[in-house]
Amino acid sequence: MTGEFAVIGLGRFGGSIVRELSANGYDVLAIDADEERVNEFMGLATHAVIADTTDENVLKSLGIRNFEHVIVAIGENIQASILTTLILKELGVQIITVKATNDYHEKVLRRIGADNIVHPERDMGVRIANGLMSQSILDYLELSNEHSIVEIKASDKLSNKSLIDLDLRAKYGVNIVAVRRDDDVIISPQADEMILPEDILIIIGKDTDLDRLERSLRSR
Repeated sequence: MTGEFAVIGLGRFGGSIVRELSANGYDVLAIDADEERVNEFMGLATHAVIADTTDENVLKSLGIRNFEHVIVAIGENIQASILTTLILKELGVQIITVKATNDYHEKVLRRIGADNIVHPERDMGVRIANGLMSQSILDYLELSNEHSIVEIKASDKLSNKSLIDLDLRAKYGVNIVAVRRDDDVIISPQADEMILPEDILIIIGKDTDLDRLERSLRSR
């Protein structure tokens, strides 16, 4: 069943996942308790069904355990989100990704075994804030509560120097894992790699260390 997804909850977040997966050729089962929302995805998803996913027998009848990855995107009803996740776990679904609406919700989801937990609104807010605060940061991806990946445009302080000259690991505790140059991506660049103007550096590290680096790039 590789490449098959089920998305439960067809609000803004779940709906965008269905659209993106479908556009890229994946088989997607779209599920929601709301008939109007399901009708919206009838011609888009591989299958779209009206179902109460807090009912174990309903999920069994949909063959949910055969899907490689199930995304629980139920937003408004935390109880339904938690119960659905618990049933999916008990049915043996391989990978379960769940949208969390707050920290309490996330804590419960972790305890019952959700594989991936996302905070779409919070994460997008953080990404926008980072973009507003710094002209050098192009994108931001939270990996955990303490670690992130950022894309930084090579400024005057970074360009025309080799990685060994920059020595970001020793100075800030962060690592350059790739360099994007025009249409090419240099993975695990060598220490003597020269950073050119307009290069994009993909850097991983602790949030506190990334913040120190970003502040140093802003300072004159």
